[in-house]
Amino acid sequence: MINKKTQLSVREQCNLLNINRSLLYYERAVPDDTCIANAIADLYAQYPVYGYRRLTACLKRQGYAVNGKHILRVMRQMGLRAIYPCPRTTIVDKQHYKYPYALRGMVINKPHQVWQIDISYLRTDHGFMYMNALIDVQTRYVVSWSISNSLDTESCIRTLEKAIDSHGIPDIINSDQGCQFTSQAWCNALHSRSILISMSGRGRSNDNAHIERLWRTLKYEWTIINGARTVADYKKLLPEFIHWYNHLRPHQSLGYRTPGEVLDITPYGYVDKANALTHIPTRTTTTITDVKDALIL
Repeated sequence: MINKKTQLSVREQCNLLNINRSLLYYERAVPDDTCIANAIADLYAQYPVYGYRRLTACLKRQGYAVNGKHILRVMRQMGLRAIYPCPRTTIVDKQHYKYPYALRGMVINKPHQVWQIDISYLRTDHGFMYMNALIDVQTRYVVSWSISNSLDTESCIRTLEKAIDSHGIPDIINSDQGCQFTSQAWCNALHSRSILISMSGRGRSNDNAHIERLWRTLKYEWTIINGARTVADYKKLLPEFIHWYNHLRPHQSLGYRTPGEVLDITPYGYVDKANALTHIPTRTTTTITDVKDALIL
């Protein structure tokens, strides 16, 4: 618009166009947002748990002249946000009786002596799903699991019934003090099978450490990496994860054996030496899709 080769001076052209002459010499103090967005995407792919403050610090170390407000705005435009726990899944009902923690000092040396149960959230593009699972403490084997679109007790009871059908009745089940596990329906389900109820102390997540570690493995070693964003994604990925966790992932605490190896369970059948239970499926081949029967909505 401004032509420096005409007879009119730059000052006269600016006066005619009613613009400030300083605009001709203005240079952006920060790089174009496209470059910033690409840099943010690269960092986010490596560290999805970083928020805008930490990303700003990383970009400054790379030589970008940016501030937190700018990075926050670009992240919102890109639809990015740090991965962190949002929903609170442990909702305590003060009117319900809280059972004491029964595992302190106990030697757990056989399968199905103690199971742990917990609920975790699964983030989707349209809200949250909730997964509950039962894990055997001695072998780290996930004996049963299910997902639900609400924090209900019924899905936990279904998970319990499936686990008992497959593995028999444990001696003790430990949970947190969430209202699902202090409810009359849950307690009756355990009492009717002569299962001892144990509950973690308030604010003591380490009392349920094995299943808490399961959730970390699920999110940081599977669903985040595989980009789970919809219910359909979880329907596909969760059975694959349980199969991988039980039969393919070596556990340091188990001497780098898999839970299935410790429990003598294979994807094709199992022999539980501790309880003298045997189960051999009639089919001769098993694929990942065979495990999808474990999914409960």
